[in-house]
Amino acid sequence: MNEFFESRSEHVAVVGGGYASAVEELTEFVLRGGKRIRPAFAWTAWLGAGGDPASDQAVPVIRACSALELVQACALIHDDIIDASITRRGFPTIHIGFADRHRNAGWSGSSARFGESAAILLGDLALCWADDMLRESGIDSDAAARVSPVWSAMRTEVLGGQLLDIEAEAGLDESVDAAMRVNRYKTAAYTVERPLHLGAVLADASPELISAYRSFGTDIGLAFQLRDDLLGVFGDPTVTGKPSGDDIREGKRTVLMATGMSRADEADPRSATLLRTSLGDADLDEDGIGRVRAALTEVGAVDDVEQRISHLTDRAMATLEAGDVEPQAASQLRHMAIAATQRTY
Repeated sequence: MNEFFESRSEHVAVVGGGYASAVEELTEFVLRGGKRIRPAFAWTAWLGAGGDPASDQAVPVIRACSALELVQACALIHDDIIDASITRRGFPTIHIGFADRHRNAGWSGSSARFGESAAILLGDLALCWADDMLRESGIDSDAAARVSPVWSAMRTEVLGGQLLDIEAEAGLDESVDAAMRVNRYKTAAYTVERPLHLGAVLADASPELISAYRSFGTDIGLAFQLRDDLLGVFGDPTVTGKPSGDDIREGKRTVLMATGMSRADEADPRSATLLRTSLGDADLDEDGIGRVRAALTEVGAVDDVEQRISHLTDRAMATLEAGDVEPQAASQLRHMAIAATQRTY
């Protein structure tokens, strides 16, 4: 990744102005942290489909897999703007950082608008550079042809999932099915399913193995997001790097909240009212978040989501066991799946 950023430095410098400084912010954002699970799943899928780490294609494949981190950077930067998030990985979000820069320098105009505008452009740049990094990875022409439709589908899905998410926040559909559809396309597809798919087609895997990878990836990706939903309400901010309860304040209609409201409608109307009035309340204090946590627990929503995670994980493991995956890679995928679905960060 460092090598790719360095390859762009001369062109960035030619543009001049504050561009180089802004790109440094993007570079630091990408390199400072994150779980790197998307490239890891893609690389492991390549190995599991017969990819040889000692071959001359190994380094190009690593570059191609690493391009997924730039897609992730785009998604996170834009998502933070949409959600009005103020921190990411324990640091100010990109739009907040640029708003602070504008304010501290005493520049004219709205600091908030400047911050959001700069962040949108950097998110766009990250997505453009993801395409560049894949194209310039060095994979052979046949592999590039196989990857292209998968890469295109992944980009389309994640943007579609983001749109479904903001529609859900607008209250168009508060059902569990709608929340699961958001999870499927906003997170599961580009976090696990498509990275596995990319690794498989890079290795020219059989249709049967590709199908197994995608089924495994969909289930683990969904379980990953369900765990994220729980952490968004119950997580420790010192561990997650984001304020606990922000999903509530931002109006996220997660599976956890959808389940809670549905169950409360049947058994506890007062809790149903509490959950609905709290959702999207930007001024909700810690006591309010505590009441939401208690209601979700008491109506059984937390247990329901935990059961969904267990079911999805078990089904994914069975799919992996039945697939024709190289044993060492299959073991690594099992380990990665558990880490993704049982994490506390």
